[in-house]
Amino acid sequence: MECSIDWRPGADLATLRLRAELLARIRAFFATRDVLEVETPLLSAAAITDPHLASFATVYSGPGPRYGQTLYLHTSPEFPMKRLLAAGSGCIYQIARVFRDGEAGRRHNPEFTLLEWYRVGFDHHRLMTEVAKLATLLLRDRLSLAEPEWLSYRQAFERHLDLNPHRATVAELAAAAERQGVPIPSGMPADDIDPWLDLLLTQRIEPHLGQGRLCFLYDYPASQAALARLRPGDPPVGERFELYLYGVELANGFHELGDAVEQRRRFEAENAARQAQGLPVTPVDEYLLAALEAGLPDCAGVALGFDRLVMLAAGKNSLAEVLAFPFERA
Repeated sequence: MECSIDWRPGADLATLRLRAELLARIRAFFATRDVLEVETPLLSAAAITDPHLASFATVYSGPGPRYGQTLYLHTSPEFPMKRLLAAGSGCIYQIARVFRDGEAGRRHNPEFTLLEWYRVGFDHHRLMTEVAKLATLLLRDRLSLAEPEWLSYRQAFERHLDLNPHRATVAELAAAAERQGVPIPSGMPADDIDPWLDLLLTQRIEPHLGQGRLCFLYDYPASQAALARLRPGDPPVGERFELYLYGVELANGFHELGDAVEQRRRFEAENAARQAQGLPVTPVDEYLLAALEAGLPDCAGVALGFDRLVMLAAGKNSLAEVLAFPFERA
């Protein structure tokens, strides 16, 4: 009898072998640099407060004081890894399964693999250099790439849209979107430039980034610093970067914020934004805040989407082609 269910893997065996080879190269890369591999929990009592991300939740029904408590599958191992850093671990990395609700498509899977690492004593510029070395090592047998490009957030907007993103008003950004023929979603705010910047970045700048070379976009607006330090100036900027190759975002990194008071303020601001958007308010990670209060060493960290990197290395068009069993067949 013929089975009507397609039970087979999404990735072919050659791609699965490539995944294994790249994972081995990653571990060898960090071993030569004395960076410790660690493992942290997938479940947490805290959840991400970022209104752009959604966590999967479950309820614990076993013995102990956490009976009946809602727990969350992590969207990144960042918070527990920072607790290890505060405890004196030194430089660390993790190859982690992470989970994000509501993310499915050609470049998204609700469960995916992140390579995340932290380098004590690095700023975001020094970490970008190391990211470039690792990415080049992983891709060199598969892709012929020119030397990496470093481009500030401001330079990218000036080059592709003739706009200074740190000075532009909502009206100017909306006019640029109209000139560029960018479809404008309903409900775009009249008093917040960040959604307009994101719209123009994703629709008219990102497709040009990393064509034939690694491209690092760095020094984001202070309002988009996320978990990065702010560098004073006129205007101040977030010491944050993203890595692109052929228009695909591969990594997001920070010169890490170590101020517990400022971190709590950002968590509270994000939860306020979630509430304003009708999203559930999520519990903040008090363990992380206590670790920051105890003292996070000066460090930079980055999360790299391993599945996306494999997709580009293998010459595939979707994550479903590089995962053993994508979401639809899980």
